[in-house]
Amino acid sequence: MSRESFLPAGARNLTDVFAVHGADPEVLAYAMAKYSRSSLSMRESLSEISSQRAEQFLNTFYFQYGHRSIADLAHVAFAVERLSLLAAIVLVDEQRWDGQERSTRYQNFLKSGWYFPDFESDSASATLYCETIANLFGTYERTTAAVHNALRERVARPELMKPEAYERTLKARAFDVARYLLPLGTNTSLGQIVNARTLETQVSRLLSHPVAEVRDLGLKLRDAATGSAWNVNGEAGASFVEKLEAGSALAAEAADLLTREVRTAPTLVKYAEANQYAIKTKAELTQLAADLFGGLAIADAPVVDLVERTESLEVELAATLLYSVSHYSYRQIRDIVAALPAVRVAEIIDLGLQHRGKHDEVLRVFNAGAALRFDILMDIGGFRDMHRHRRCVQIMQDFTAEHGYETPMSGDAAGLAEAGMLVEFQTAVESAHAASARIAAGDSPEAAASALYLLPLATRVRCLFKMDFAEAQYISELRSGPPGHFSYRRVAWEMYLALERQHPTLAKYIRVTDFNEPIDLLKR
Repeated sequence: MSRESFLPAGARNLTDVFAVHGADPEVLAYAMAKYSRSSLSMRESLSEISSQRAEQFLNTFYFQYGHRSIADLAHVAFAVERLSLLAAIVLVDEQRWDGQERSTRYQNFLKSGWYFPDFESDSASATLYCETIANLFGTYERTTAAVHNALRERVARPELMKPEAYERTLKARAFDVARYLLPLGTNTSLGQIVNARTLETQVSRLLSHPVAEVRDLGLKLRDAATGSAWNVNGEAGASFVEKLEAGSALAAEAADLLTREVRTAPTLVKYAEANQYAIKTKAELTQLAADLFGGLAIADAPVVDLVERTESLEVELAATLLYSVSHYSYRQIRDIVAALPAVRVAEIIDLGLQHRGKHDEVLRVFNAGAALRFDILMDIGGFRDMHRHRRCVQIMQDFTAEHGYETPMSGDAAGLAEAGMLVEFQTAVESAHAASARIAAGDSPEAAASALYLLPLATRVRCLFKMDFAEAQYISELRSGPPGHFSYRRVAWEMYLALERQHPTLAKYIRVTDFNEPIDLLKR
């Protein structure tokens, strides 16, 4: 007898697995959400659902009942092109984010162009801005060529390595050095695939940003999601329809199927607006930090500081809130907050929550309690690579020239001195910092924001990374490897050393690569 004959009534051993393609994101989200409200199969659901029915359902359950998990089911792909590096860093600052950006290692950014802010009537600042950008790009071009030539002299091509592969690899190593000169105003492009829930949060966050370009980017993302999407098969479909007999029922049916307008998320992000909770909280915390620290000097700090847990959760929350709106190290702030009366600490925490609306998620700083807290001070270029690690909580401080800049002196690449570019590099970066300070002191409403675009990627930025041991192990192993950029390889190595000092019995399980050991420059 067959196995099925022994199955009790109602038993079904007929698992069906199939991929779904061609459904609009919101329609697919509705179909998946129906599993909790209907016995229909996915095929049956998609066959009967229209975009209008999906919109009606989402308006009811997403907006009225607050079932936000439904938006997790609608994934949308975006191309975001010709945005500044500054805007790109802000855009990708999501914990639930998937995407790829143009690489400063494999592409020549001279071809990208750069963002020009609105200086209104301040022609002096506009002129200084253009001259500074031109100088940075000129130095970038000369540095790329000089380091590339120095590497050719130092590193011989292996007999089995093709000349084009040899040149491509050395050029990438040269870009590793030259990228320090790229200003935050440099244009880049990226692609992202996010669910509608993340998209709504992302748009709201962008609309709340003090920089005009970033706010405009938020509007464009919302418009792209709610408006007509670009159909990769649209031209081919239109051409096919034209070949059919004009006016025939078949032609009309084909046109409806192949060339119809598709809006990827017309419902789920249409109400995304600036987050007043985040805006008001940041303004009040900034003022509180200024009052509390009173012009205190920024204490010296290592590249990587693994801050041991000695404080209470309450002190951590208050310290992190103040860290997010200042330029001090976490250790320096933590020690100040730990000395405050408990009632004062509670007031700081309350300030981080008092403007929270009915549907607002708490600020990221409330993701507290992680066992490991790495306060990292590194160049912006290297930080962009570290920024990709989504399994940890990242509290990034605003860009500033207060921390100085990094000079690429690693043995991984021909040094700037060896390439004859050290003085020119330092002059270009310091001139950019000086120009940024002059523009920031201008009268236009966007003066402070416009000044940020002149900061080169060599400029240091501070970020607090909170994580568990598994993520620290992963970052240390991955980022310390020979194929990586020497900036984040150094940071990954310092993370390992900090772990080794505090948790020696655990550090032995990390397969780290010693930053101080020579590497094969031709290994990518």
